[in-house]
Amino acid sequence: MDRKPIDTEDRRPAEQILVIDDNCGIGDCIEMLLQRAGHDCVIARNGQDGLAQLRSREFDMVITDLRLPDANGLEIVAISKATHPETQVILMTSFSSVESAIEALRCGANDYIIKPFDNDDFLFSVQRGLGERRTRMENVALKRSLKKAFTQQAIIGESDGIRRLLTMIQRVAATEANVLIQGESGTGKELVAQAIHFGGKRAHNPFVAVNCGAIPADLIESELFGHAKGAYTGATSASEGLIREAGGGTLFLDEISEMPLNIQVKLLRVLQERQVRPLGSSQSYITDTRFLAASNRNLKESAENGSFRADLFYRLNVITIHVPPLRERGSDVELLARHFMLVFSRKFGSPVRGMRKDFVDFLYRHSWPGNVRELQNVIERAVILADSDQLTVSDIEDLIPAQAKSIAAPDDGSLPLSVEEYIKEVVRMHQDRHGEAELAAMLGIGRKALWMRRRQWGLYRPGDSRGAGVAPTVADQEDRTTRLQ
Repeated sequence: MDRKPIDTEDRRPAEQILVIDDNCGIGDCIEMLLQRAGHDCVIARNGQDGLAQLRSREFDMVITDLRLPDANGLEIVAISKATHPETQVILMTSFSSVESAIEALRCGANDYIIKPFDNDDFLFSVQRGLGERRTRMENVALKRSLKKAFTQQAIIGESDGIRRLLTMIQRVAATEANVLIQGESGTGKELVAQAIHFGGKRAHNPFVAVNCGAIPADLIESELFGHAKGAYTGATSASEGLIREAGGGTLFLDEISEMPLNIQVKLLRVLQERQVRPLGSSQSYITDTRFLAASNRNLKESAENGSFRADLFYRLNVITIHVPPLRERGSDVELLARHFMLVFSRKFGSPVRGMRKDFVDFLYRHSWPGNVRELQNVIERAVILADSDQLTVSDIEDLIPAQAKSIAAPDDGSLPLSVEEYIKEVVRMHQDRHGEAELAAMLGIGRKALWMRRRQWGLYRPGDSRGAGVAPTVADQEDRTTRLQ
């Protein structure tokens, strides 16, 4: 085994090591070696003193002799692991045997050293053990940060649709049920899947995402179910596949509607039997994997017309979650836009800190067919191209819908100065000839948004008795409710 030289400059001086040995000479030698390597060292001369130290504080590592006058080193190993599982334990002995080494490892010891030992071998063992502990602690911290990043807090919004979505996520996260996530492209279906995974008891296990539409049809079986060595030309080694890779955790099948029908049959068998058989293998493996699936198509209709297996649909469709499109989320569009603005301002070191009224008006007017993903891209582009600390429509002028420009253009060929003026001109010119729903559709906004703008500008239809302080009609309220559902 290759040994890297001890580099004391790279070592963390705060690491605490407890040494339990009744031999004063060996104890003093170990203390000197560890202090030279930059560690804090506590010496216990007997087992009871060592156990008292373990009860009073947590150590990064415990080094104990096997035979002590008042205790058994194996007992100390077991107690140390029971109270502080992440603490590394090295057992030392002058009476080596295969049986004692095996017993030490069974009790939880991380390493086994025979006395007398070589100083470099001893320090190498210590360095390796502490390195393993640091890696484990970093992994724990990373998982905690991932859980925090992908919980419901990562889903930004205050609209009724998002509130219902968060409530549903909270309910299903605590279960083991299969979940089908439906929604248009760009609405954040994978973010919902992550929130379900990291909000449940599988949060510390893998979350594996796969886009079924991005894998060639002749490779998707091997990717999902794995393959045996030699299963096909080029299979020079065995692969466990994504289903087994997500064992104990969650497999998210995005765009599952794109999965070939023959693969759907095999996936259905896995869901029913909880066993997976790799391609070219005669052996099946038990798998403990939770399945979440998503599609931007209506899978029920696909199942009815035969383009998706009905039995697989019903197996996946234990619980269905609908992610609302951005156009139905009201003021969430501005909330999300300001969030992305701050994120990209920090990322690119941009001075942008706000948005002018014309830019905010554009956010509400645009129908966002690409949903949150489109909004994110627009804000990133605007931040990069911004000429001041305030985002304006001029930063994204080429993204303004051509229809709005052409409809709102005055007879002299000139264009209004802002997007809001486009909307106002369209309303003024066409509200007498078009119905409320038709005019709202022309503008790409909801009927309530149209009503609010007409009230703001005083552009009421002839004979319209509603004043500035009158609430929307029942039809307006019903329209809003329908769009949020």
